[in-house]
Amino acid sequence: DITKLKVLARDFDIPVIVAKVLLNRGFTDAAEAKKFLDKDSGSFYSPQLLCDMDKAVARIKDAIEKKEHVVVYGDYDVDGITSTALLVSFLRNQGVNAQAYIPDRQNEGYGINKAAVKKIQDSGATLLISVDTGITAFEETEYAKELGCDVIITDHHECKAELPDAVAVINPKRMDSGYPFKDLAGVGVAFKLV
Repeated sequence: DITKLKVLARDFDIPVIVAKVLLNRGFTDAAEAKKFLDKDSGSFYSPQLLCDMDKAVARIKDAIEKKEHVVVYGDYDVDGITSTALLVSFLRNQGVNAQAYIPDRQNEGYGINKAAVKKIQDSGATLLISVDTGITAFEETEYAKELGCDVIITDHHECKAELPDAVAVINPKRMDSGYPFKDLAGVGVAFKLV
């Protein structure tokens, strides 16, 4: 309703469109909205609750220390592109030679493919990090390993009990996951990794 919208916008000194998004997400009072908007409210779950987070962090720290060439392999949709941008930006800020790889939707289709893995390894990359994709990339992960390129998979899509044999597989929907919120977007998983 218009009154709630105007009150929320006024109370938080936010544009009406932002207030509308909050209302559409079910935040009907100022206290709920404040908790949602306040990054220091303690409402974020620890990234360490995600399976394999420690393994991924250790491998990325190693890449940072050794100044390795890292490629972030994203999906071509909005979630994949924002995930890729977030992680590449973070890695570059850490001094890593990080590049983005977004597959061509028409020519490569969805997901990680072997031809792309070969291009990535040929570019000198020693670590491939997938974002918003990769949970079913069994053959491609094995191929990357054969070529000498480690793989970290971050994804949010449904998965089975068997996972690709990567350095780390971070997905809140893993069967063995104790992460309390299963509905992170791909960019949410990348954010947790950062």
